[in-house]
Amino acid sequence: MIDFRSDTVTKPTQAMRAAMAQAEVGDDVYGDDPTVNSLQDMAADMFGFDGALFVSSGTQANLLALMAHCERGDEYLCGQQAHNYKFEGGGAAVLGSIQPQPLNNQADGSILLSDIEAAIKPDDVHFARTRLLSLENTIGGKVLSQDYLAQAQTLAFNRGLKIHLDGARVANAAVAQGIAIADITQYFDSVSICLSKGLCAPIGSILLGDERLIAKATRWRKMLGGGMRQAGIIAAAAKLAMTEQVDRLAEDHHNAKRLALLLADIPELNVDIASVQTNMVFAKLAEHINPIVLAHALSRKGILISASQQLRLVTHNDINQHDITTFVHELKQAILLVK
Repeated sequence: MIDFRSDTVTKPTQAMRAAMAQAEVGDDVYGDDPTVNSLQDMAADMFGFDGALFVSSGTQANLLALMAHCERGDEYLCGQQAHNYKFEGGGAAVLGSIQPQPLNNQADGSILLSDIEAAIKPDDVHFARTRLLSLENTIGGKVLSQDYLAQAQTLAFNRGLKIHLDGARVANAAVAQGIAIADITQYFDSVSICLSKGLCAPIGSILLGDERLIAKATRWRKMLGGGMRQAGIIAAAAKLAMTEQVDRLAEDHHNAKRLALLLADIPELNVDIASVQTNMVFAKLAEHINPIVLAHALSRKGILISASQQLRLVTHNDINQHDITTFVHELKQAILLVK
């Protein structure tokens, strides 16, 4: 199958499979797994933090960060389109009793600093206590600028807030700008980095922070059922994700741009080529095209897309230039059939 639904569908590389088979393991809840410990030490060193915690998913990493930064009745500020607000099951509110305060995302994915400033609550018993600013990079495939991150950090510091980064695709943001991931993470008190999207690991995310935050997150992870035993098997693949897969993301970005250019020639699609910054292409279908019927037609040809009037097509390690050519050809044929 040629799968454009997400970069979460990536398969582990052969090198990862070999490393997993040979991984040295122990009981990670006891802190005895040498491969997990090595991964966490390596991540903390690479990205400039005191500590790191290996967890099962980006959703869990974000939740642990929110619960480590905030207490019951506290509030975090984020974007309306933020994953940890919109797509993570309301975990912060349900499990942490933490109130989200979503703010409008601008066209470039940022949140206006003036909106952030205005949303910070007074120190008054009537209000939730604003404790945290949470940003996402990339968001909708778009990269937040380094200048914006610096300004957001300054605002948070001046107003006594902590600042968290949902870095689900922070490696894409770094590669797109030609900088190191650490150049981005330097602006944050905590960062979650997903290793199972474009970086190809089969499972796992890293949460980064200071010693206090990582200690609190470790306790919350155990309470939430996230303690893992011989997790070195998956940590071995995670180490290769960080060391061998980051630079390769440039190929995904190149393929996304090529895909956008080809799709722009199809009359039934509206593609904003200029907005393609990383590995995501958004294409709006003409109103007379039924996306569900279109998706079914493509699936019969071995191509998977998410059915929506606004298509999100994601390039990744398991999609090459030939796959893109095949997809565009079959898409044109499918459109003719479903008109």
